[in-house]
Amino acid sequence: MDHRRRLLLVWQLARREVEARYRGSTFGLVWSIANPLMMLAVFTFVFGVVFQARWGQGGSTLDFALVTFAGLVVFNLFAEVANKAPALITGQPNLVKKVVFPLAILPVVITAAALFHTAIALVLLLVFQLTLGSGWHATVLFTPVLMLPLVAFTLGLAWFLAALGVYLRDVAQVVGPVTTMLMFLSPIFYPVSALPDWLRPLAALSPLAMTIEQVRGALVFGLWPDPGAFILALAIGLGVAALGLAFFRRTRGGFADVL
Repeated sequence: MDHRRRLLLVWQLARREVEARYRGSTFGLVWSIANPLMMLAVFTFVFGVVFQARWGQGGSTLDFALVTFAGLVVFNLFAEVANKAPALITGQPNLVKKVVFPLAILPVVITAAALFHTAIALVLLLVFQLTLGSGWHATVLFTPVLMLPLVAFTLGLAWFLAALGVYLRDVAQVVGPVTTMLMFLSPIFYPVSALPDWLRPLAALSPLAMTIEQVRGALVFGLWPDPGAFILALAIGLGVAALGLAFFRRTRGGFADVL
């Protein structure tokens, strides 16, 4: 199968993935807007109203809401793919036995579908930023590029988890709690600068943490990206993607026997 046909197949399957998520519901794609809004409202109330959390000195609850929402949008891309990946191959046993079907595109499909939801949430954030925040900044244009390290990292992790989930079914039970823990360990509700000194070098090596920090800076604060941090995160993300794909291809031959 040539690259053009693979891209067309990814597009068709990703569209089907998005449609299947809302099939049968009364409001359909409206839920793709309502879900992030409800999550934003809950976290804003808990951290901004109950705990009186503020982003920087003199920041308001609204500022905290916009900053938090930016972090959640980026994190949810990672979480959506990571949570689906372990059962991706085991849930498609009919495709495993089709020798001609390129199973390696399945993680690409769920990543593409997650990017669709991310795009909708980013549009919402831009609307809020324009109407309630400090307005749009020129640095907004860098957002698609700044997402590349996380997309590569997430895709590599999806290849790895999808293959590992075939041989070790407990992976699906572990990923959910780990993802929840990562939500609070990632700089969503606080900046990287708030971390202890000994943890900051680890955050600098995390495509997830760096993408959250740089996308938030570009969208909300109008900060220009740090080229060094971006290149490092991209290199790590591409490295994880290469390793994940290699692991998937290496273990692909035994999928049919296990299933």
